[in-house]
Amino acid sequence: MNLHCFKLYINCVAPSIMNKIIPTRIAVIFLCISLVACDSAPSPVPEPASRDLFFERLSLLCGKAFAGLLVSEQEADADMAGKPMIMHVASCDQNEIRIPFHIAGDRGQWNRSRTWIISRTDQGLRLKHRHRHEDGSLDSVTNYGGDTDSEGTAGRQEFPVDAESITSFRANGLDQSVNNIWAVEIAAPGQSDAHFAYELRRPQSADGRHFRVEFDLSKPVAVPPPPWGD
Repeated sequence: MNLHCFKLYINCVAPSIMNKIIPTRIAVIFLCISLVACDSAPSPVPEPASRDLFFERLSLLCGKAFAGLLVSEQEADADMAGKPMIMHVASCDQNEIRIPFHIAGDRGQWNRSRTWIISRTDQGLRLKHRHRHEDGSLDSVTNYGGDTDSEGTAGRQEFPVDAESITSFRANGLDQSVNNIWAVEIAAPGQSDAHFAYELRRPQSADGRHFRVEFDLSKPVAVPPPPWGD
């Protein structure tokens, strides 16, 4: 019982014990009503964690697909510049969301090798990348990614590279990738400029890598075929 309620309790009980006159007893009744209201006040509901709000925003897109483009400008990604891209929030449950990422190629063909997988963990969120070849077989470099190491925000979560991915990168001669930090952004629903973004960065101490694609959430597009292997 907090201090305020305790004072009400003293004011409520003491006059009854002393058997005061009727007006006093009437006052006691009102004080007791206040005491009951104080004791029955609901506890404040805790604010949802930022990562839960982020996951909920993604879940609201389930089943929809959106068009996007490369917005970073590094030479390493010159072959993707201007090419149509589609992200499809293909499947969702309470613990995992799968987002195939399609990139237009030459002669009307599409590269459907990549799927982003965002899942809940006991500590936060996890991002993994699944890569397959056109015949459905897994690429030698797949299932890489990382876990969040901070609360993040409802609009942006970052995923530093994990130990499993570092081992895989080194085994496949991708030593520059052991510094990877991925990020996923999603704007609040209903915004006129709502977007989804996927980003990869490396610190300048590595090679200053920056890859970023953005998708317009205000205009869903036709759902693409499933990614290779699905």
